[in-house]
Order: sequence, then structure tokens, then C-alpha cells
Amino acid sequence: MSRPHRKHLLTSVQMARFVAHGSLRMDAVVPAEMNALAVDVLRKGIPAAPYGAPVNEAFEEGSFARQLLGLPEIAGAVYSLVGPEPAVDHHAVHIRRAREGTAQNLHGDAIIDVRPDAFDVQLMYYPQEVTLDMGGTLSVPGSHLRRTNETDTGRYQNLRGQSRLTCPAGTVVFLHHGIWHGGRRNDSDIDRYMFKIRLNPTVRQLRLWNTDDLYDPAVAAELGRQFPWYEHATGRLEIYNRVRLWQALVGDDSYDPDYWVTRVTNRPTRVVAQRSLNPHARRPTAMGEPA
Repeated sequence: MSRPHRKHLLTSVQMARFVAHGSLRMDAVVPAEMNALAVDVLRKGIPAAPYGAPVNEAFEEGSFARQLLGLPEIAGAVYSLVGPEPAVDHHAVHIRRAREGTAQNLHGDAIIDVRPDAFDVQLMYYPQEVTLDMGGTLSVPGSHLRRTNETDTGRYQNLRGQSRLTCPAGTVVFLHHGIWHGGRRNDSDIDRYMFKIRLNPTVRQLRLWNTDDLYDPAVAAELGRQFPWYEHATGRLEIYNRVRLWQALVGDDSYDPDYWVTRVTNRPTRVVAQRSLNPHARRPTAMGEPA
């Protein structure tokens, strides 16, 4: 995957928003003519690919998936998030049947992942308009850096600030692999299709986007964002975790606009000369003085 034109890369503010929210949404980014073909393509299925295959091996030249990933705005977002030549972790066509009557539990898509400085991205493509009764994907903004194990969150219902997707046809959503999400029940008379590709970075995720606005105050504002479900105290750890991730992404451990990290990583190394507290200890003798 060659470097996309600069105008198609994400901005620093968009990247900071992804780091804070755990998601990035692009409405109607896929052309109508591709959306018109998509349901038939997805109904037939996308050929399987081995874990870790490069994109150009996982998807044949000219295939629908390669065309999707080759769209300039999507290619720019993928490059900005995971860099050139990402590996395909897996892909899947998800279908929520009409009047299906069931929904997914809230979950993350990996076992516990303790990487503080890297992430996988899940591209989710919706070829149809998704209305509220079609059961769009539900996600919990800002949940991606709270470590959980797959369906540990399945017992939670209706968290404050959760987002239930409704969108126009051709919308693509990029998710951090750790975000809590689940497919909702489809109460409509139309089958709902979604195509997912999970992408693993193969390079360090370091300043891969358009950094012209790296020091825009809006970056710090995004990183400091709170979400309604956060606890008053523990929720601050989410801000700490995202600042640490941002430091890794920009390669600058000193970036800490509100001192969230500085407060807990302050470990001075200068040692003050120690004076003995033992009153019976002999004082050092002067040069030449008898001991």
C-alpha cells in the first residue's frame, strides 16, 4: 500500500478523536455504484484469507474488498491508523436477519490485549442505509482502553452515552479493536449487511497521518474528553491511558497538556547526599588527621 495523497490522510485532530473515542466514522464515503453491488457480493461471501496475510494476498486484485480498501478516503484513513502494508487479521460478513429477534451481547473483539502503544483497526462497511429499527451496531465511546476479555461486558445493558449506529449507505466506521460493541436486534423487514476487516499494523504507528495540525489546541481538547458512563474518579484513568497512547503515536513522552501522566511517572533520579542519623557514628577524618 503506497502512501496516499496528503489530502486523504487523517489530521491530528481526527487521530486524537480516534484515540479518545475509539472510533472514526466516514458517512457515505463509498460510491453509490459500489453500494448497489455490495449486498449481492456479500451474500455470496468473501473468500477466506489466512491470518496475517498482506492485503494484496488476502484479497485478489480487482476484488470488491480491494476496491473498497483502494478508495482514496479509506486508503488514507487506513494508512493513518495502521500504516503501509497492514496484515489482515481476519474478515467476516455479518448479516442481521429481518425480524431476527436476537442481539449480540456487548463485547470486545479480542482476549485481553495489554499493548499500550499499538492497536489493530476494525473497518466496518455498511452498504445499505441503516435505520434505527434495523439494529445498527451499538458501541460505547471511550471504552477501548479499559482492559476486558471478550464478553466480560456482556452483562452490561444500556450504558450512558452509548451510540447506536444509524447511517446512510456507504458508511465506513473504523474501530479500535478494544472498543465495547455489539450488533443490535433487527426489527425491520430488511436483512442488514456489514463487512468487517480487522487490520494489524506491520510498522510502528508513529506520525503516519498529516501532522500539520499536531499542536492545534483542539488535539488536547479531544484527548481530554469525558464520556457519560465514566466514573468520577476511575474515569480519569481513561484519560491517562489515552495520553500515553498519544505519546507513543507522536513519539514524544513529554506531551502531557494536563499533567495526567507527569503526576504518576515523576521518578527523579538525582540523589541527595545522605547524612548519618547514628549519633555514635564516627565523623570522617580530615586529610592527614589521625583516625
